Amino acid sequence: MESQSSSEEHVVVDIIDKDKSVEENAVKDSTEINDQEKKYAVVKSKDTDVVLKFMEEHDSEVPEITPDQERTLRRKVALIIVGFTFLIDLTLYSDKAVLSYDSILGLFQDTGLTQNTYNDANTLFYVGYLIGQFNLIFVQKFSIGRVVAIMTGVWTIVIFLHCTAYNYQGIIALRFFLGFVESIAVPTLNITMNQFLTPSEKNSYGPIWYISSMGVTIPVGFIAYGILYAKSNVPTWKLFTIIIGGCTFLITILVFLWYPNNPADAKFLSTNEKVWVIRRVQKSSRASIEQKVIKKYQIVEAVKDPITWLFFLFFLTQQLANNLAYQQNLLFEGLGHITNLDSTLVSVASGGFASVCSIVATVFLLYTKDYTAFSVVFWSIPSFASSIALTTIPWDKRIALLAMLCVASPLFGIPWILMFSWNTTSCSGYTKRITRNAIVMIGYSISNIISPQIWRAKDAPRYIPAWIVQIVLSFFFAPMLALVVRYILKKRNVRRLTDLKSNNGLVEIDGEAVKVDVAMLDLTDLENKSFIYPL
Repeated sequence: MESQSSSEEHVVVDIIDKDKSVEENAVKDSTEINDQEKKYAVVKSKDTDVVLKFMEEHDSEVPEITPDQERTLRRKVALIIVGFTFLIDLTLYSDKAVLSYDSILGLFQDTGLTQNTYNDANTLFYVGYLIGQFNLIFVQKFSIGRVVAIMTGVWTIVIFLHCTAYNYQGIIALRFFLGFVESIAVPTLNITMNQFLTPSEKNSYGPIWYISSMGVTIPVGFIAYGILYAKSNVPTWKLFTIIIGGCTFLITILVFLWYPNNPADAKFLSTNEKVWVIRRVQKSSRASIEQKVIKKYQIVEAVKDPITWLFFLFFLTQQLANNLAYQQNLLFEGLGHITNLDSTLVSVASGGFASVCSIVATVFLLYTKDYTAFSVVFWSIPSFASSIALTTIPWDKRIALLAMLCVASPLFGIPWILMFSWNTTSCSGYTKRITRNAIVMIGYSISNIISPQIWRAKDAPRYIPAWIVQIVLSFFFAPMLALVVRYILKKRNVRRLTDLKSNNGLVEIDGEAVKVDVAMLDLTDLENKSFIYPL
């Protein structure tokens, strides 16, 4: 299908529920034409999915995928995409954990850090994280692969610069810039997975993918454990930082050479496989894969959609517990009779336990349907119960307290990633999806700015006020919000399933209307009434 260079290519979409304002906004700057039977809204071709041109060239040449081919393709894509983004996220969380491990490897003594200035450093990391959300505009305007490569390259430099710090002011400044650079990593990696995986696959793989965060204590803990035995003139904490920075540099090279912008340019897929991936993702999600035009009406819709703010409130409250990841090693020391060697091994065991639980969560979701919200509640229970135990068990019962701390600290990451995946898959429209990701990450950042400050030195060693905040808001109130989201989305689905709309739109080229999948049109979930929300 080709168009004359002098002609204007348009996309034509059935008007659905045209009395509603959201669809009127969707056809802004468009014209209307009359068909004998239907009325269409004409949208400029630049507003369609970026893979439309690729599909125009190759879709008709590629046969339908067979069940055996689909099973092979599904496994290949999951292994490569989940594995690649997993590796990048593991590196990201290794970088974030540098300060936590450096704190028990001599950083405090060499730079003059105290408990309070350590908290300030973690807070400033998330101030940078909050400001850095504006970087998401680059994800929509430029190639994702190049954005990720530049991001990993810059954060490699920032990690190495940690070795030059000689006072706590330098550490605080570096943490701010690290947060600013890494701020869009998780949303961008999720967007990539959204391009290659169906919504159910993405939600299901979420827990096992998040082992890269919760299980980061396994490889990093062993590195720290080994360094404690190193005989070197270089301070132990600097040696540890150099190793982590070196790993980040290697990941940057891999990203630069291999990270895909979308399925149409994935180097690890054949032409047939590219077409099949695009087909199955669009068929299952009823949403576009990538769009490079910023659509203002989709930003407005994301802000007005109450689901956006429920997800925002979840991350705002649940992530008040996130400083546990940084506080854990110091809490181990506070229990007494636990050496630096012991604390690194305990953190490894804690991460291993969380990783096993993540695998269980993934297997469950792979073989069930619409259980995301219930899984969020279920996997919040261990952190809720163990946090209560940590405030009530006598202080001299150190083994029991240590066990409860290992349960409380990592497991709430499973509900976090389930909600973050769901936040992405429960809306469509590329600009709307990026806007919603930015909004929820702002909530995440604000919460993490506050989180270190609830661990006040004067409350040591038990930190009862901090645990109470986490019990009430992070491990009880936040999971309940998941059930509210499910209730609202289920009601929307009921209305849509009783009045299914067409899955087709039209492309008008030189006055000729050509049928295309509505997923190519980059409509939002409120515009596209064939979009069914995953639950």
